[in-house]
Amino acid sequence: MDAILDLLEKPFISKLIKLLLWLFVILISIGFLRKILKKRIENITIRYRAQKGVEIVGYVLILLLVLISFTAESIKDYTIIIGLFTAGITFTLQELILSIAGSFYIFFVRVYKPGDRIEIHNIKGDVIDIDSIYTTIMEMGEWVSSDNYSGRIVKISNSFVFKGPIKNYSMDFPFVWDELNILITYGSDIELAKKLVLDKANSLLLEYTKNSMAKWKEMVAHYYIEDAKLEPTLALGLTDNWIELNLRYITDYKLRRGTKHELFQEIQKAILETNGKVQLASQTLQLLKIPKMEINLQK
Repeated sequence: MDAILDLLEKPFISKLIKLLLWLFVILISIGFLRKILKKRIENITIRYRAQKGVEIVGYVLILLLVLISFTAESIKDYTIIIGLFTAGITFTLQELILSIAGSFYIFFVRVYKPGDRIEIHNIKGDVIDIDSIYTTIMEMGEWVSSDNYSGRIVKISNSFVFKGPIKNYSMDFPFVWDELNILITYGSDIELAKKLVLDKANSLLLEYTKNSMAKWKEMVAHYYIEDAKLEPTLALGLTDNWIELNLRYITDYKLRRGTKHELFQEIQKAILETNGKVQLASQTLQLLKIPKMEINLQK
């Protein structure tokens, strides 16, 4: 018994026993909290994350306790160890910390919000959810053309808001400019072609033009930006094969594909009704017949 008491009086053994007791208390507490969370939380995903969080906090406390018990002899040593430990954790979890900081930045600065159409890190789509670590996007493009959903759901780390540009299609000005090229032959009535293209564009895009004007005034008042022409405009171009009428117009960012389809359809009908005064151009290839060749063979 005296030998045991002498052993317990040694500083190292005393520290070791205290450490083991603390480790036992922390491990029991982790198990107890896990059981409580399992009973109280019904959602499987939230319960899993909460239990993992309790485990991580417990293991961090254990690691910190071991470092303090065996290497720190004074308050100064505690401060140094805690500083080094914090620096190590920060370096190891820098991506996670940046993601959490990015979520606060997105929320307070309003870089984008659920429902916005954005392009970030070469991924384009509609934002469907934002949590503390990830932004969830319904992807557009890839193997499908135009502004159609591909069907894939993409999760992007919120840390990307600090690493590159974010293209937002709908934040302050939910309209985009688009262009349409109409190709007509050189023998066509150019003035008539210009008139019918502009008339169709103005009639189809009247609502977009009116709605965009109010939004654009807010943009000019809020940002350092020059005023722009929102009505449909037409530019003429000459090529070796045809005359190109370039129509520039504004439309809703979600209806770009449908607007282009309607414009093409109405302009084509209008051109056909001109009875040949305006004709659509196309590139043609003429295949010439090879002339007959007579070959005489002499012995």
